[in-house]
Amino acid sequence: MPGDKSMSHRALILGGMADGVTRIRGLLEGDDVLRTAVAVGALGAGTERVGPGEWIVRGAKWQSPAAPIDCGNSGTAARLLMGAVAGFPISATFTGDASLSSRPMERVLGPLRSMGARTEGSTLPLTIHGGGLTGIRFMNEKASAQVKSAILLAGLRADGEVDVIEPAPSRDHTENMLRQFGCEVVTERSRIALGQHRSLIGTDVTIAGDPSSAAFPIVAALIVPGSQVTVRNVMLNPLRAGLLITLREMGAGIQVKNERIEGGEPVADLAVATSSLSGVEVPAHRAPSMIDEYPILAVAAAFAEGRTVMHGLAELRVKESDRLAAIVAGLLECGVEAREEGDSLIVEGRGAPPRAAVTYRLITIIASR
Repeated sequence: MPGDKSMSHRALILGGMADGVTRIRGLLEGDDVLRTAVAVGALGAGTERVGPGEWIVRGAKWQSPAAPIDCGNSGTAARLLMGAVAGFPISATFTGDASLSSRPMERVLGPLRSMGARTEGSTLPLTIHGGGLTGIRFMNEKASAQVKSAILLAGLRADGEVDVIEPAPSRDHTENMLRQFGCEVVTERSRIALGQHRSLIGTDVTIAGDPSSAAFPIVAALIVPGSQVTVRNVMLNPLRAGLLITLREMGAGIQVKNERIEGGEPVADLAVATSSLSGVEVPAHRAPSMIDEYPILAVAAAFAEGRTVMHGLAELRVKESDRLAAIVAGLLECGVEAREEGDSLIVEGRGAPPRAAVTYRLITIIASR
């Protein structure tokens, strides 16, 4: 699998803030992550690609960029960089494409202002004026890893205690990677706090394989008759494993092999075979651990026998598009009975392949010409 996008963003940002040199292996080189690489360079750090997925980052004291930071379509780049910038006595303007410019940023800006940052604007384009931050005790009610990460990154250069309380756990890649860079992070039940030692030292980082990318060949193997597929180098962080838990509840034959630790994260190879799937009810509390995998889970549900109900999907409405509505529209086009009820998605599986969608057949015909 290609490198995990969440880890890739964080490795570049922390490397750019750290003292010394950071060497990254397995970086995901998609547009979102490359936007972060360009931004880190514009803020004063040195970034150099030395091979496929291999980068060197030379940390520096950040400075105001000469031009606005264009985050493209990446909400992760925008929100994490805002937090990091807020800790320095500099100003930076953030822009993005039309989709990102419509997405909510106040969830990050609010706590940053509480720490002492000044902000202009509530959606992109917006400007952060950083420096002189104080501590914060923040309740992360939406279980947003991006909000938590922005606070922790800002808190690296804040005076006072920095605590994030999580009623429901969110992805912990930032905490794991901060420790790898030498920062003291205290985790006690629902509390995540920065310790007294907050300086970062450049290090070697190996990016584990992206579980969101792995979701597609995994589901394909489950629903295509006669399949036996091994998906290698998949991160199995428990806070990213919601899809695997759900698929197994549906009856998926998935074996975990060659377990190991890479980049501070558990990694393994997954052996997947065609399986008879049954509908299940997916609890809302599992959503943060699989929020990007619901579209492909909905495909698995269409091939399953019986009803699958997925709860707690409000976050899907504020992604690059309204993903919840898009999933339903796509399934209906394929003849699958699906509907939204509040923030829940209901798919009526028939235990058989749905029909091809006319829209997609037309696209294939046009492409062939």
